[in-house]
Amino acid sequence: MKGLLLAAFSLWLPCATGLAQTTAKGDARIVERWVAAWNSHDVEKVIPLFTNNVLYEDVTFGAVNHGSADLRKFASFFFEAVPDMKFELLESSVQGRRGVIEWVFSGTDKGVYKTGKRFTVRGVSIINLDHGRISRNLDFYDAASIMRQVGILPVPQSAEN
Repeated sequence: MKGLLLAAFSLWLPCATGLAQTTAKGDARIVERWVAAWNSHDVEKVIPLFTNNVLYEDVTFGAVNHGSADLRKFASFFFEAVPDMKFELLESSVQGRRGVIEWVFSGTDKGVYKTGKRFTVRGVSIINLDHGRISRNLDFYDAASIMRQVGILPVPQSAEN
């Protein structure tokens, strides 16, 4: 009986504490493919990861993209605006039909603010899956951090000054 309780507890604890890892290898691969697709700078590698009726929202900039055609335009814009864009995966978790991808996004601003300056920002994407493809993707990151790095916003004075 003790062994059975211990086994049940060991299965429950990671879920209750948020430490559970990806449940299926196919689900884990979607995160790897998501990062690789964005790092490829190739729209044709991004689009197949998503359902045809995907909702892709860049919450920070209020860009709401419905369907593959909108996502194609959105991805193309960012590939041109940040031609050296790179996503570095920090951590991810996919459980069933939902997932979280924590990343660092870096590149040179050529077309968002048109400053020609480099930036790096941490962010997170929340995804929903439908038959192994992403049906909903919400991106969250700090635009003010990017704007300070590229010179659009002033860097705040230190509290020590």
